[in-house]
Amino acid sequence: MLDLRPYFSKFLNADPGRLHFAAHSHHPWPDVTRDAQIQAWDDAARLVDDKWERILGPVLNEFQTHVAGHLNLPDPSTVAVAPNTHEFLKRILSCFPTDRPIRILTSDSEFHSFSRQIARLEEDGSVIVTRVPVEPFATFEDRFLSAARNAHDVVFVSQVFFNSGFAADIRKFAEAAGDSMLVIDGYHAFMARPADLADVADRAFYIAGGYKYAMSGEGACFMHCPPGWGPRPRDTGWYAAFGDLSKAQSGQVAYSEDGWRFMGSTFDPSGLYRFNAVMRWLAEAGITVDAIHDHALSLQEHFLRQIDGRAGFGRETLVVPPNEPRRGNFLTFDRPDAQQIYHHLKMQRVVTDVRGSRLRLGFGIYQTREEVDELVHRIDRAASLRQTQHTASTSV
Repeated sequence: MLDLRPYFSKFLNADPGRLHFAAHSHHPWPDVTRDAQIQAWDDAARLVDDKWERILGPVLNEFQTHVAGHLNLPDPSTVAVAPNTHEFLKRILSCFPTDRPIRILTSDSEFHSFSRQIARLEEDGSVIVTRVPVEPFATFEDRFLSAARNAHDVVFVSQVFFNSGFAADIRKFAEAAGDSMLVIDGYHAFMARPADLADVADRAFYIAGGYKYAMSGEGACFMHCPPGWGPRPRDTGWYAAFGDLSKAQSGQVAYSEDGWRFMGSTFDPSGLYRFNAVMRWLAEAGITVDAIHDHALSLQEHFLRQIDGRAGFGRETLVVPPNEPRRGNFLTFDRPDAQQIYHHLKMQRVVTDVRGSRLRLGFGIYQTREEVDELVHRIDRAASLRQTQHTASTSV
């Protein structure tokens, strides 16, 4: 069992009594990111205007190489960066003509940065959206593939769904997408589950970032941009004018043919520094994505054994069954009192995450079974306090 808590001492010691079980939301940063943050500052002071030659040169090149290595991409230059994934979504949608609505196939369980945006565009008739329910999980892929047989411009689907933890097989989507632009939201999968894009690298866009299991915080998002797809997005920043530009025709704006065509404009580069530091640390320590996923699954299994249905955390309330291997590094419990449980656990200094009636518990490499045992203890204590409060209120 891994014990990597010493490598996260800055975050863990900032509030020693806090139990953080929301790795799927905001993963703590390892200590090496603090030095990286300072390095970004020092480079700015030392180089001033010339810092961008370093950032868009060696720093970005290292970032792209790390991403390509973890995703088994054939060419790191297909990786573009942005402060958030919403920028990439807007640029993807700007690749299509404006004289008709964009036809989008997606699921009913995509994250808000996508679902809110297309819902707003839907109001204006700018997009026509087909949403396939993810549940029941056993038939989702077949139902989604069946819907993909119809004509669409964009197929957008998560690799791991944020509101359940269910993990889909992206290779099947690539086979069925046809002429549609396929976009995989990999944010809850990247660095949490092994991902090999070699078979779909020429076909699928892949979006993720550093906020979750890449452990490097905000501002370090990326998109793998398959060659030939979306060559000239209308939403374009001046950084897209860098790189190896294709020859402009008839006075058109020129674009690079690699990932630079989806680049934006000036951004805070410190996230790239932190990301690179995390990837170097993992490589030097010999920590693989397989090891990260196995550790999280081991903690999940230990939690389920220890909780054993107490305080209402029965296996029957799990959204994704415990014997389902297609899941991410968090457990989702569907309960009508999820909001109340979340707030009571917060009072016990336990950080979790709630979405409607779904309480999410996330596991990561900064935890051991010791923290899981303490989590179970605090869940029991919170349940006891709830019961006491309920008894007092009903006896009045």
